[in-house]
Amino acid sequence: MASSNTPVIQWLVDTRHLWPQAAKTKDLEQAAPRALAILTPEERAGVLKYFFVRDAKMSLASHLLKHYVLARTLGIPWSATKLTRDVNKKPVYVRDGDDGQQPCRFNVSHQAGLVALVASAVEKADVDVGVDIVCVSERRDRDLRMVRDEGWDYFVDMHSDVFGRGETAYLKSREFAAAASAASGAGMGASTTSEKVADAKLRRFYALWCLREAYVKMTGEALLAPWLGDLNFVEFRAPEPVTAEGGGFQQGADGTGEVITSHEVMLDRRKVDDANICLRSLGPDYMLGTAVRTPKNKEVGLGWHLGAFEVVDVETIVQFVEAEASA
Repeated sequence: MASSNTPVIQWLVDTRHLWPQAAKTKDLEQAAPRALAILTPEERAGVLKYFFVRDAKMSLASHLLKHYVLARTLGIPWSATKLTRDVNKKPVYVRDGDDGQQPCRFNVSHQAGLVALVASAVEKADVDVGVDIVCVSERRDRDLRMVRDEGWDYFVDMHSDVFGRGETAYLKSREFAAAASAASGAGMGASTTSEKVADAKLRRFYALWCLREAYVKMTGEALLAPWLGDLNFVEFRAPEPVTAEGGGFQQGADGTGEVITSHEVMLDRRKVDDANICLRSLGPDYMLGTAVRTPKNKEVGLGWHLGAFEVVDVETIVQFVEAEASA
């Protein structure tokens, strides 16, 4: 759980090795019956509709985390953790008889087998939270092939609708290319399409992607926001990757890997100064972005330390619900 001076919960579930006997999505009914049983019928059906079992596993973990954070932080029964959707189709929990208030704000992201949740349940506080996770290696072969065959500028243009106008220009600039070359260790004379340089560019590309997604999701507007093109991270960098040890991963927490909390963000040519944004390494391939703000008093959220993500075991969640049911 979050510490007393940091009322932000950051949880992570690794589904990559869960239920290995499930080769297909339908196999989860036999491999994960207890986890499926504690979802609502609609959620369970949604999980089992996924074509790929890896996506079904992440969906299942996402549902479990959302209910679990509500039950744990609010002290309510699992059966009372009913979710609805706001005007932007974002899942939320609204407490009955509380004038539409959301006593626990949360956001979830998943990528390449990992599911991350960020939440805050500060009593009578207005808190916005957002999280995003990226994996630079998931589509590495495809990305490198496109960069090699079509060029870096083509690759950036293919994704230009994701970024701000200034960011797109920067990603194609000589300054960006020089920074990637230097970081790759290939030197300034290296070919701009060499694999080392391309990998360095891709890591920075996905770092920017992660930062933007976390910020935009924090606002609650997501891809519906009319100001997306005017949002620009004008100063950012990618945290150094962390070498995996013991078959697991380290997550760029205090003293482990790299955590970056200093970013310059502009929105419609005005500096964004009310968001606490953190980007951290997670093993050699993943990055996690967290964005938090307290609109009524920005200094509160800016003063929160966003520490390491707590790895949550699905079995812990299942046992929590089963113990409640048997009490």
